[in-house]
Amino acid sequence: MLPRTIFRAPLQRAFHTSTKRSLTIPFLSTLPQKPGGVEGTPNDAYIFPPPDKLHGSYHWDFERFLAVCMIPLVTLPLATGGSISTVADTLLSTVLVAHVYTGFQSCIIDYISARVYGKNHGRAMFLLALGSVFSFIGIYKLETQENGSIGVLTSLWSADKDQSKQEKKD
Repeated sequence: MLPRTIFRAPLQRAFHTSTKRSLTIPFLSTLPQKPGGVEGTPNDAYIFPPPDKLHGSYHWDFERFLAVCMIPLVTLPLATGGSISTVADTLLSTVLVAHVYTGFQSCIIDYISARVYGKNHGRAMFLLALGSVFSFIGIYKLETQENGSIGVLTSLWSADKDQSKQEKKD
């Protein structure tokens, strides 16, 4: 029987990294950081941020609410064969855009932080809001001028089948 140290050494080397790399986005300028990202001295008392439920527990609950709302709204068109009411179609599209907005907002907060990237954080949040506004305008146009988002997806889905049937006939 071999001693356990023979197997332990290669595992330690496999997970060992010589340099610690932090995530930086190459095309975004960064603000100069203090060594270690520490403000003040280690002996300073911690200053708690002011409590804000809108950006804390309420935000988290809203994200979970949107995720749970997506389940019946997505399964409804599948159960009915693709034909749903205009209200349900609009609700599905709106909840989907809101769900995507909160997800990308969390990504921007996590990876393009205001402390490191400065004004670029605000620009990213602005572009996210602008894209969401354009999405809502697109949803309005889909609901008023087309058959809605489910109608467009159904026509795209059946267009491939209709095209393949035409090719078989020719």
